[in-house]
Amino acid sequence: MSDTVETPVEKTDTALSSALEGAASADGSVTAETVAAPAAPVEPQIDAQGRAYATGKRKNAIARVWIKPGTGLITVNGKTEEVFFARPVLRMVLRQPLIAVERNGQFDVVATVSGGGLSGQAGAVRHGISKSLTYYEPGLRGVLKSGGFLTRDSRVVERKKYGRAKARRSFQFSKR
Repeated sequence: MSDTVETPVEKTDTALSSALEGAASADGSVTAETVAAPAAPVEPQIDAQGRAYATGKRKNAIARVWIKPGTGLITVNGKTEEVFFARPVLRMVLRQPLIAVERNGQFDVVATVSGGGLSGQAGAVRHGISKSLTYYEPGLRGVLKSGGFLTRDSRVVERKKYGRAKARRSFQFSKR
């Protein structure tokens, strides 16, 4: 009854040492690159004019968004954000990703948006701003991802079906 029992710590140490032996190079030396190669840093995707481009979508709206360093001016379809999005809630939606990464007032945003209504267009521009920020500064991806700004909201209007008043509503029932 002299069996030895390995503790969990010893098991992980033996597993680590066997992994290191397997990762050893031809001359027998173990380096950090052979154990776990670090991921290459993501390069910014900036065009010749110093802008980052991304496409944002929400409902039926599609927004093409360019950002570049500037004074914080947001232009949508050639109009300022106050003119295009008259409601303060929609303007707040546009600025959410910039505020989340503490870059409000540091980037000029130029967007062209089509399709859908104003709410969907504001969401599409927000999604495009978030994606273009990650292309301009890849280090911001974690903050934007945890804030939910990079997730495309896939909810769209359900189509109308044959024999129905709307997508799911039946026609009014008449007893006589």
